[in-house]
Formats: sequence, structure tokens, C-alpha cells
Amino acid sequence: MAEPQAHAPSPALHTVSITDLRPTQMTVGMREVEEKRKAWRGLDIKKSAGFLGRHMIPVVRGPKDRLYVVDHHHLARALHDEGVEEVLTSTLADLRALDKEEFWRFLDNRGWMHPFDADGVRQSRSELPKTVADLKDDPYRSLAGELRFAGGYAKDATPFSEFLWADALRRRVDSKTAKSDPETALEEALAFAKSAAASYLPGWCGPHQRT
Repeated sequence: MAEPQAHAPSPALHTVSITDLRPTQMTVGMREVEEKRKAWRGLDIKKSAGFLGRHMIPVVRGPKDRLYVVDHHHLARALHDEGVEEVLTSTLADLRALDKEEFWRFLDNRGWMHPFDADGVRQSRSELPKTVADLKDDPYRSLAGELRFAGGYAKDATPFSEFLWADALRRRVDSKTAKSDPETALEEALAFAKSAAASYLPGWCGPHQRT
């Protein structure tokens, strides 16, 4: 069997239907999705094509030539909800030569899948949504994004780093607060992010954060 091409010298770009994209995670932060929707609606129509060209959706090609999103799930969901039908994708790896078990094992080991539900519990890969429209809301993922934007931690290349923060916040911020009182939730999240207790998380900046 041919070896999979995991790293192409120059990514191939393709225009595809958003409905053909398959998520590799189960949730998004819907508050973050809404912010991206607002940003899209604020674009001049003449600039929308340029925006899509600068924000390509990274995918891997899998069995049956299906396209699996490995980043930018929030953007894909926002564009879908705004009625955008097609997006540009950048193919990071062609894994069509792998069988189904090998494919999912590769994605898992590569850090290209995150099958955790809105409670932070790992599920079977069969529970992954089939389209970006089926991604569920995790308010802690929204909180983690808001925390980074507020300077609570730095952007980091660790796969699914925001979800690692979300899972830590899930244990420290009350669920009712996270869902219905974002300002208080962010205050509590910032207090945690400034503490040594958060030092194990990706992008931790130490106790002196921007406020």
C-alpha cells in the first residue's frame, strides 16, 4: 500500500461546498461563532472573496475522498450560518490510501481530532457530527476564546489548546455562570489564568497578565 502524503510541499487549494466538510471535533463556542458572523456581515461585499482567500479551511482527505476539517471549525460554522455555500480549503494531507481504522488512528495520534462532547467527555468517533451545522455549543469553549482575547493566555500551536483551557475552566467556573453571565465568568477565568495553578496549560503567560 502506498505511503500517505502527510506533508505536501505546497498545499493544494480547492473550492468546496461547506456541507461537504466533516468536523473532527464535536463542539464549538457559539458566542465565538456569533462574533465571526458579525464580522462577516460587516464586510463590504467586494471584500468577501478576498476574506475567504485569506481564511482557507485546512482539511485532510480521507477514505471515500471525504474532506475532514482540522482547524477553523468556528469560521466554517459561522460562514454556513450566514448562508455561504462554498469556501476555499487547503489540503494538509492526502490520506485516501488508508483504511478507516488507520485513518482515524493517524488523526488521533497527529492531534487532528478532538471527539469530546459539551461536558468535556471523550466519545466514540462515530459520535462526531457529519456536517459543521451539527456542531454543538460548549460555553466553556467560548469562555476560553474570550479569555485569550482578554490577554489571559497567548496563542499557542498546541493542537486544540483552547479546548484544554475550556476543560480547565469547566472545573473552576460554575456552569450557570459560564452560560448566562459571561462577564463574571471571564473575571473568574482571568483570576485562574493569572495563578500558578494554570501554569501547565499551553500559552500560560505567568501571573502578570494584561487586564
